[in-house]
Amino acid sequence: MKFHVPDMTCGNCASHITKAIESLDGNARIDISLEDKIVDVTSSASVDAVAAAIVAEGYTPAVQAS
Repeated sequence: MKFHVPDMTCGNCASHITKAIESLDGNARIDISLEDKIVDVTSSASVDAVAAAIVAEGYTPAVQAS
């Protein structure tokens, strides 16, 4: 699943988002592109759960078509 997170602007943002997703699924694979503002997640958690975790950190994710 991919999310566009327009308000993810730095490494600290990426760290917060990574930790939030890992709290849902410790085995999640997370690839982040700060340049493109994309968070690519492979996880057993649902899209909605991952999006909610990102929102809980104060960011505004939008699901991207695969």
